[in-house]
Amino acid sequence: MRSPVKAIARSARAERVLTSLFGLLAVAAGALAIVVGLGWLGTFRSQRSVFDPMLAEWIAANPQWTKLIGIGLGLVLLVVGLMWTVRSLRPERQPDMLLDNSAAGRLKVTSGAVTDAVSADAESLSGVSRAKARLVGSAEEPALRLYLWLADGTDIRRIWQTLDTDVLARARSALGVDTLPTAIRLELDTAKPSRVS
Repeated sequence: MRSPVKAIARSARAERVLTSLFGLLAVAAGALAIVVGLGWLGTFRSQRSVFDPMLAEWIAANPQWTKLIGIGLGLVLLVVGLMWTVRSLRPERQPDMLLDNSAAGRLKVTSGAVTDAVSADAESLSGVSRAKARLVGSAEEPALRLYLWLADGTDIRRIWQTLDTDVLARARSALGVDTLPTAIRLELDTAKPSRVS
């Protein structure tokens, strides 16, 4: 059985990998600066300026090129940062499901239709006052997040068993998948306060 990681939360793997790489590069640069500054690579290197003298001479002799290179690097970093930000803030994909792609025709069900059907099916259970579903992942490997608000005094064990044997079984059957990783969040629905007259 597949792990329900996609169902539980949005993956932040790419952000973690990029942040780790930048962090490792910064740590390596800092460690190298400490090693050189302490003179472990020779006292001559520790007394030299940070920039190589040939590089410093070239920068002084070519101020226009230096500015252009600096602006170009700044723009590249700005574009990369903006792309990273947009990717991080982009809403999570909600896949449409392709149920049939035969010669007779093509049947595609939108994510909204799937989640509406699952929500309505879950709301029909006794003790469930509200339900909200969200389909995530990809069309090849869908996952489901299901939020249920339960009425006071509801038998949670019965709801849990009925969800698996009825609601989720029908969802798996309708989508044509053997497994549908699902994260279920249960909350107690607060009763509306009664008005005293």
